[in-house]
Amino acid sequence: MSYNLLDKADFEKFKKNNPSNFQYDFEGGSYLKLQDLELNGLSGIDEEKLNKIATLMRELIFATVEGSRSGHPGGSSAKVEQFLAMTLGGAMAFDLLDPKNNCRDRVVWSAGHCTPGLYSGLALFYESLQKKGIKFDVKKLHAILGKDLSKFRKGGGLPGHAESYTPLSDISTGPSGHGFSAAGGLAITHKSSGTGSKVWVFMGDAESEEGMTYEARNILHTVGADNMIVSLDYNHFGIDGDIDEVLSNKYINNWLGLGWNVIEINGHNILECVYAYRLTSEKVFANGNPTVVIAHTWKGKSYGSLENSNKSHGSQVKHDEYIEIENKLNANNKVSIPGKEGDILSDIESILSNLDNSLATYIVGRLKVASKKIPNEQKVLVQMKKTLKFVKGGSTRKFKSVTEIERPSKLPAELVFVPEQKVATRKSSQVFFEWLMKESAFFWAGAGDLSESVKTDKAENVYGVINRKNPYGRGIRYGIAEQNMGMMGAGMTLDRLPGNFAPVSVIGTYAAFTSMMCNGIRVAVINNHLYPEHKGFFIVLASHDGPEVGEDGPTHQGLYWMSMYSAYPGIKVYKPTDANETIEMLFYAMKIGEPIILSVSRPDVLVLKRGKNACCGQFVPQAKEAVQGAYIFKDYKNNGNNKMCVAVSGAIVLNNLLQILPDLEKEKIDIKVVVVTSPELFAEFKKKNKKKADSIFSKEDRKVGVTLHAGWKGFLRDFVDNDFYSAKGGSASGGEERSIGLETYLASGSVDEVYEMAKLTSLDIKKKILEIK
Repeated sequence: MSYNLLDKADFEKFKKNNPSNFQYDFEGGSYLKLQDLELNGLSGIDEEKLNKIATLMRELIFATVEGSRSGHPGGSSAKVEQFLAMTLGGAMAFDLLDPKNNCRDRVVWSAGHCTPGLYSGLALFYESLQKKGIKFDVKKLHAILGKDLSKFRKGGGLPGHAESYTPLSDISTGPSGHGFSAAGGLAITHKSSGTGSKVWVFMGDAESEEGMTYEARNILHTVGADNMIVSLDYNHFGIDGDIDEVLSNKYINNWLGLGWNVIEINGHNILECVYAYRLTSEKVFANGNPTVVIAHTWKGKSYGSLENSNKSHGSQVKHDEYIEIENKLNANNKVSIPGKEGDILSDIESILSNLDNSLATYIVGRLKVASKKIPNEQKVLVQMKKTLKFVKGGSTRKFKSVTEIERPSKLPAELVFVPEQKVATRKSSQVFFEWLMKESAFFWAGAGDLSESVKTDKAENVYGVINRKNPYGRGIRYGIAEQNMGMMGAGMTLDRLPGNFAPVSVIGTYAAFTSMMCNGIRVAVINNHLYPEHKGFFIVLASHDGPEVGEDGPTHQGLYWMSMYSAYPGIKVYKPTDANETIEMLFYAMKIGEPIILSVSRPDVLVLKRGKNACCGQFVPQAKEAVQGAYIFKDYKNNGNNKMCVAVSGAIVLNNLLQILPDLEKEKIDIKVVVVTSPELFAEFKKKNKKKADSIFSKEDRKVGVTLHAGWKGFLRDFVDNDFYSAKGGSASGGEERSIGLETYLASGSVDEVYEMAKLTSLDIKKKILEIK
């Protein structure tokens, strides 16, 4: 029977006769509702004691934000029962006396602003340990005690957002959604390495609005990251208002529809929280999917007039109301807070005096349960080697960190390119990454749906792309998701695996598209700055740099992308001129262990001839000198003609310049050509070897200098104007610093305090101006 569906009567007839055409069999993750369910008690889970601890934790949270008159009480208070159930409920493996044990579970505060909750919880735990006579090195562990809460968000005190050196916090977070993507990177690293560690994430409901979390949810389901558990605080409020104003669809579908397992609980019922985390950690669903525990909560629970409102996100109640709130929470305790404005430490001490011996004993006992869950590191290493033993071709993966691999004195034949042949630098990096993949079990490669174009494909194919059928691969199919790729690919390197192996990744896209990755990269290099012990090394492959993607038009031409990365401390832009320089600069980056942006070309470019009489009868240095950041390709002839020094970056413009040298000489111009591969590297080189650096590009050269770069002019500005700009992260030598500004990241503090840290007070500025010659 046929129908004209544009006819209303016919359409209704069709609808009546074919109901199955109007139904969709929803396929998603598994679902379990524990909310308001009668549950049996569990051995070791004393609900009465845990609820008393929860009350003390809220009191400390509110005192912490009162002391600083700054911070985020709403989300912190909403997560109290989740935090206690996760840490004391018997699901998580961690040890507060060895907080960065390589075999622990990882914890990421994607809701990085909820530090009043994290710090208050840690203060209760460490105070309990001290109460029970357990000694520990506070500074070494970065342990937090009650007195530390009084310095929250103040200069030299506890920072406003979660930082990765802190116990129970493994990524420094802040921007919404970024912690979730970074946690996903950790989950992929551990799952594909067979460590057995889980990754626990504290997340706010409004973070689902952030696009990168959608990108991350997709890939984590696809790869089967069932070692990732998200505790999602579903309190319905973002900063501006109800999240329904943004996410008007049924909220659960943002997770269930993407294949995640979902458990719904009352987030203030501690027994439901414990059950949810225990069931998830024991993989009750057994379907290979990651799990989100959606905890229905009240934002700002017990925080007086701001309870259950968006206003509690980052606002504080007035002092008189703060006292009322504390007294109400404290009604059943022996000691009340003094409540004297400006003396928050006395309030904190009063709250902690109600942490009696019974509660401290219980906390310490539960912490011991958590520490016993950490497996023996040697046993984990044996399991990892057994898991990763099988390789395509039958060889064994090499258990060696990438940054420990040294440049061979004689390079493998595949890493040497014949002069005067044409090879795109993206093809030389392709060969290098394939070679590197076979040299380390801890190297991952992926691209933003461009692997064959940016040439990460051969590296990905060595062990295959990670998926449920190939869980121990090393290729990551990020898809068209550059924002997530930047944070996830960089985030996975901010860790140390059992055996202290350091994960390394390369993430590739077109140079023009790297701007979409900027904030994730920024967060990653800030992590390196804050916690250098877990410094991550990663390579952002910026392929198709320059205007050579001509036929694709201006949206694809890589012209100005490097401006942001050149500004970030802790990462450098490398722009090798040919295939051999690409290899040398990659080996150098591995040796230094600092993240890089590697600019590579789309078209085949000439492999430069080097050595004696290589250019205009002059000596051209070997490709190794590219790691200096600059070298002399052709020197002056000193023939009495007017001198000009051309600082050039990029193979095509270099070759174009070389073709017109005879014509320029006819115009009585004596040309010196300096190839620049990284202005930032050269600034560092100048501090190490000023004499040689000055011979490459002197003050006299600068006076007659011209820059040549098929892209952003500013890339070579620091190189030429070295009298005015110094290297990121340090001052130039010889009194050359003439630029007053910032070169690194700052700690938390008030406006006055951060300007003191930056040395930009009136007195600082006066001093610097007087020092300039």
